[in-house]
Amino acid sequence: MSKNEELSKQAYEQLEKDAEKIVQLIEVQMDNLTMPQCPVYEEVLDTQMFGLSKEVHFAARLGLIDPEVGHELLERLEQEVSKVHEAYMRDENRV
Repeated sequence: MSKNEELSKQAYEQLEKDAEKIVQLIEVQMDNLTMPQCPVYEEVLDTQMFGLSKEVHFAARLGLIDPEVGHELLERLEQEVSKVHEAYMRDENRV
């Protein structure tokens, strides 16, 4: 594996880890009864998502990842966040 391929792999793996941290953060907030409509929840989510999108764009500009791959990573994260939110809302409606 070339040095560039190794750097690309490492960059993508780090972006995936950062995306997973966002999902974990949201799950912790939901588990601690933070309502999704809460301004603090929304602020944290918006800040974290914005930060990750900037990381993705930076890595793409450096040529470490393909921009389309970065876009797909962000889309998957948005889907995961949506799933966590929907699960929370279902649980809330059962209570």
